[in-house]
Amino acid sequence: MLKPFGLAVALSLAACSKPAEPPITYLDLDCAKPFEAQAAAIRAQPHMVPAPDDPAEPYTFTSSADGRTSYLITKPGAPGHPAIMMQKARGSDVVTTGCPYGDRKGYDQLHAYLDSLKHWTREK
Repeated sequence: MLKPFGLAVALSLAACSKPAEPPITYLDLDCAKPFEAQAAAIRAQPHMVPAPDDPAEPYTFTSSADGRTSYLITKPGAPGHPAIMMQKARGSDVVTTGCPYGDRKGYDQLHAYLDSLKHWTREK
């Protein structure tokens, strides 16, 4: 049992400690939102790291700082544009979801491409 002095010290230390920061969460896709509004909300999230823009690629990538959530946002000329796709790491698996705002056939092509990247490994 803590003596009065020990209790006062313990309470003082507890009062000085910083509260735990809430875990960082990232937006899930909401396909009811318009493409531009959803793309802007994704880009505005804190703790996101955009990939360098490649003018030759018809989409942009942005990922969470921890690498567990990534978004692909199409540009004009991309298959299925406009479309947004998200990949989330769940344990050892990666789950791909998306919003096909444009051509469904092109979206399915893009989805297959993004899923194929999950199995890509660098050759040694």
